[in-house]
Amino acid sequence: MILGVGTDLANIDRIAGTLERFGDRFRNRVFTEIEQAKAERRMDTVGTYAKRWAAKEACSKALGTGLRMGISWKDMAVSNLRTGQPVMHVTGWAAERLKEMTPEGHEAIIHVTLTDDHPWAQAFVVIEARPVAAKPG
Repeated sequence: MILGVGTDLANIDRIAGTLERFGDRFRNRVFTEIEQAKAERRMDTVGTYAKRWAAKEACSKALGTGLRMGISWKDMAVSNLRTGQPVMHVTGWAAERLKEMTPEGHEAIIHVTLTDDHPWAQAFVVIEARPVAAKPG
C-alpha cells in the first residue's frame, strides 16, 4: 500500500548560488557527511547537491509534513547502492513520522529516484508499506 508520494524540482543554478553565498554553512546544515563526500567526488558537484536537495524536499512531502513539524534536513539522507541506485535513509523526527504512519504489521520502504537535466534536478519519492512476513515456528 502507498503511504505517501512526494516530488520536487530544484533549480541547479539556484543551488550553485546558495553554495557560493553560504558555502560550508549551507552544506553542513542541509547535507550529511556521506552526501557531501559523494557530491565532492562527482564532476557535477552542484547537480549532485541539487538532486539530494530535491530528494529531501520530496521525502518531506511524502511524509506528509513538508519541512516543518521538527523535521531536520539531515533527518533525510540519500546514499547509493553499489549499482548506483539512490536510497533514502531517515532518522530523528522523520523516522518517528515514518513509524507513526506505518500500519501495524507492515514495514515501510522508501523508494527514491533522481534525475537532472541542467538547469533542473528532480526527485520523486514513494513510501510503501509492505506486510511483514510471519516468522516460521
